[in-house]
Amino acid sequence: MTARIVVEPRRRAGVPLVALVSVVSVLAAFVVAGVFLQATGHDPLAVYARIVRTSVGSSRALSETLVSATPLILTGVAAALAFRMLIWNIGGEGQLYMGAIFGAGAGIALSTAPTVIALPAVLLAGGLGGALFAGVAALPRVTLGTNEIITTLMLNFVALHLMNFLVFGSFSPWRDPASTNFPQGRPLTAAASLPELWRRLDLGLPVAVVVAITLWWALRSTRWGYEFRIAGDSPGTARYAGIPVSRKVFGVFLLSGAIAGLAGAILVSGVVGSLEPRALAVNLGFTGIIVASLARLNPLAVIPVALLMGALNSAGPALQTIRVPSSTVLMIQGLILVFAVSGSFLLEHRVRVRRVTPTEAVGT
Repeated sequence: MTARIVVEPRRRAGVPLVALVSVVSVLAAFVVAGVFLQATGHDPLAVYARIVRTSVGSSRALSETLVSATPLILTGVAAALAFRMLIWNIGGEGQLYMGAIFGAGAGIALSTAPTVIALPAVLLAGGLGGALFAGVAALPRVTLGTNEIITTLMLNFVALHLMNFLVFGSFSPWRDPASTNFPQGRPLTAAASLPELWRRLDLGLPVAVVVAITLWWALRSTRWGYEFRIAGDSPGTARYAGIPVSRKVFGVFLLSGAIAGLAGAILVSGVVGSLEPRALAVNLGFTGIIVASLARLNPLAVIPVALLMGALNSAGPALQTIRVPSSTVLMIQGLILVFAVSGSFLLEHRVRVRRVTPTEAVGT
């Protein structure tokens, strides 16, 4: 007799079990990170207490957590939307950059326009930039069947270098002509900037929450969402039912890019205030993938998960004051992704060991 590992599909899990697995994934990540911190000479409880104090321990800390969570809600929703359609859009990072470039460009071009024109133009231009950049990968995906993982991943670097060139490598309109020491992005005018609500928190957070809730509702309650779910769960069934799957894939790809681009526009018209590569290239698109995975691709669940990741991001720099590297936050986020993906696999599959005879082993 020999043993063989068998993987079988499970019945769809209920919402309480899915939520429990997400919570356990986060706890497991903190436990493993705690073991690493202890092994490297740090007190894990002191580190975690520091994270809590610097993320929600005061009104200023809470404000910074909400500021950090705002773009993560949008990049998380963008990733969740694409992944549910089996579109592996890894390019949220580049689409965010392109949205920032388009948004800042619109704000600079409309520097003399009133707020009622300039601000909507910045946000719309950001969404358009992200959608167009996503279209670069979407078009070969639906026409030639190319692998969008590779194209979207490579396009991230194209957008990053374009953004750096516009500010650091040229005298483009995006570069501030008044900065004589080190190149900086040209600041947007007050008319093209999001109004501040509380401390540094601006109108971008309500916009991001509305986008997440609207998509959650649309997926559950509209014909578009019904066709979206069928095409995502079973493309073959969708084609049999007359749903144009390729057109759906293309549209969802563009919508995912537009949402990520909107995140870039909100940053340049909000807390960043300009096309500033050093403030924008902080892996917000990649962190959105972690947010989407832990939220189980649910746009509504993305909101609390983004708040958790925002708290970790805002607490990272403060860890250096107790001689703990700020990259510890990246390690915790990476562990959360590993446990979230593992939990998702075990929710959908049953793994068991089955003993087989030598004849069965040879026959298969």
